[in-house]
Amino acid sequence: MSRPSKLGPFNCSCRTALRFLCLCPEGMGSIKENVLTLETLNPNVIELEYAVRGPIVIRATELERKIAAGETLPFKKVVKANIGDCHATGQQPITFIRQVLALCTYPSLMDSAAFPSDVKAKAKRILDNCKGQSVGSYSDSCGLSVVREDVAAYISARDGFPSDPNNIILSTGASDGIKSILLLLLTGKGGSERAGIMIPIPQYPLYSAVISEFGAYPIPYYLDESDSWSLKLSELERAIGEARPQCKPKAIVVINPGNPTGSVLKKENIQEIIRFARKEKLFLLADEVYQHNVYAEGAQFFSFKQVLMEMGEPYNTMELASFMSASKGYMGECGFRGGYAEVINLLPEVRAHYYKSISAKLCPPVIGQAVIDCVVNPPVPGDPSFELFQKEKDFVLAQLKEKATLVTKLFNSIEGISCNEVSGAMYAFPRIYLPEKAIQAAKVAGQSPDSFYCFALLEETGICTVPGSGFRQAPGSFHFRTTILPQVEELTQVLTKFKEFHLNFLAKYK
Repeated sequence: MSRPSKLGPFNCSCRTALRFLCLCPEGMGSIKENVLTLETLNPNVIELEYAVRGPIVIRATELERKIAAGETLPFKKVVKANIGDCHATGQQPITFIRQVLALCTYPSLMDSAAFPSDVKAKAKRILDNCKGQSVGSYSDSCGLSVVREDVAAYISARDGFPSDPNNIILSTGASDGIKSILLLLLTGKGGSERAGIMIPIPQYPLYSAVISEFGAYPIPYYLDESDSWSLKLSELERAIGEARPQCKPKAIVVINPGNPTGSVLKKENIQEIIRFARKEKLFLLADEVYQHNVYAEGAQFFSFKQVLMEMGEPYNTMELASFMSASKGYMGECGFRGGYAEVINLLPEVRAHYYKSISAKLCPPVIGQAVIDCVVNPPVPGDPSFELFQKEKDFVLAQLKEKATLVTKLFNSIEGISCNEVSGAMYAFPRIYLPEKAIQAAKVAGQSPDSFYCFALLEETGICTVPGSGFRQAPGSFHFRTTILPQVEELTQVLTKFKEFHLNFLAKYK
């Protein structure tokens, strides 16, 4: 089936909200006097969209202010299910991580008997690698050497193949690492010479946003919703074939476990992707930030690095960048912005320029690097912190598994909704079957049907989700993304309110 190869703008654009918010206050002079206007602004910035913080979220924030000001609304609280912000929805920090950070930021606490010996040893090792023994100093641009060593050891143990610390780049969350690789892939040209980047649809909006920002060309390939969001080789071939006249295909992005789909790729599927990438001479970008988040019976995470190495020659010499973050998993430490990339098989001269490009950013947050070290080198049996650490980690993951099952079951029990099993990650991406009358009402309102639905959901219940159009979706289908992060009791209440809203919505527009 032929699908559009160019991603158009969102139907419900952030631009309208931005124009409203950015009007010049009185006394600031007319817009024409400014160096930057909508006519002179970088067009790539205007083209950039980021749905998870888009107009619905802006409206949700306005509603929160109204509640705080004492206004009476149909609900008492806004539930922001639009973004994977674990601690914002009530998840408690892992004690070991926070204890290490406490000592790293305030070393005088080393003398306190309140901190276990392994916490002190971890913090001291990190501080000893910092200039001036302070996390307030710059690190090397690639990150602290001890953290990179620990990341490499973690990957080696995970995959069964050696990892070189020199291939590890610590970053400001996974997002910064992803952008730094995409930057290398640009051609510096326009038109049909632009770099083409293959991205899954539905996709995490970071990718379409960065592609727009960089002036590259998005090559969408569609995941098969009818088969648990699987990836078909025939679809990859269709997508790249249709895109070639418009760009120079340079890379393929794969998100596993999937965001927003919650799917987990099988090893055979990963092998197919690797073979395809080699045949088409594409750089592989593996977004693996949810590697700890696998829930479904029989599902298993396989890293692209492991599968690529198992396949042997000639695949084990392919260029691959894989990404990990401290923001997801069982940790959920979003605010510390810790992440890493393992980048393998770059030519030495290319690697030199890569290091040069990241050196312009000085270094990622050192305290975020400390979080990453706690993730990749946690307490082990026999350590004083191990029992509590394991208990807290298991509890978070067990809760997520319970919520994944709860959400999947509830959505599939409601008329007019279907939802693939949430096998991994932190989201559900249900399909909504909207009455024609609702689709026409959305058209009159100047919104996409799924945006119209999500705005109505927010205004009536306080539940903030993201329309499927923000992640792209197959033409003619409508979805929304919601996190599974609220605590079980609250999530149950949210789902009950959602079901009531949805049935009323169908009745209203039937």
